[in-house]
Amino acid sequence: MNKRNFFLTLVFIGLLGVPVFVCFEILNTLDAKPIAKPEKVEKTPQPVKKSSDEWKKILTPEQYRILREAGTEAPNGKVYQEFKHQGAGTYVCAGCDTELFSSKEKFDSRCGWPSFYDPSKAKNVKTSVDWHLGYPRTEVRCSVCDGHLGHVFTGEGFDTPTDKRYCINGTVLKFVPAKPSAQAPKGKQKDASEGK
Repeated sequence: MNKRNFFLTLVFIGLLGVPVFVCFEILNTLDAKPIAKPEKVEKTPQPVKKSSDEWKKILTPEQYRILREAGTEAPNGKVYQEFKHQGAGTYVCAGCDTELFSSKEKFDSRCGWPSFYDPSKAKNVKTSVDWHLGYPRTEVRCSVCDGHLGHVFTGEGFDTPTDKRYCINGTVLKFVPAKPSAQAPKGKQKDASEGK
C-alpha cells in the first residue's frame, strides 16, 4: 500500500469515526438522569447594621436597652408570664426577625426568664465571653444583628438533651405561632347532600 492510499484510508476511517462517536454521545446524553435540584437551600442571613437612631425607631426603649446596650429585663415579668403560656411556634429576634429558638427547645427552668436547651437555628446564634459582672459568663447574641439576647449556662443538671440553659430576655423575642395543620378535623365528615 502506498502512502497515498494509506492516507486516504486514515481520512475515511476518521470521517466515519466522528459520526459514530457523536451518535454514542447523543445516546449517552439521552440515557443520563437529570441533575437533582436541592429541595431547600438555606441561605446565610445577611448582617443587619443600623445606626443607634435607626435602632431606636424600630425598637421599644426596653428592647433597645437590652439588644443594643446588653441590658437585662427584670425576672418574672409580664413577658415571662406570657412566654410560659405560649404554645407551639418559633421565637425570632425583635431587632431583625431572624429565627433563634422554637417551642420544641423551650423548658421551664423556674429562673424567671425564658429558657431553651438549644437554639432552633444554631447559625443564627453566637456566643462570646462576658465579663460585665467581674467573672466570665457566656453571652448569647443574634448572629444577624449582633443584638444581646442573654446568657447560656451549662452543667446545671437540668434534664434536657444538652444540659444547657439559654437564659434569654423575653422582651427581645417575638413569638410566631405555628401554623395550624391543614388536616381535616377527626370525626364524621358531613356530606354536602345531607340535610336536603
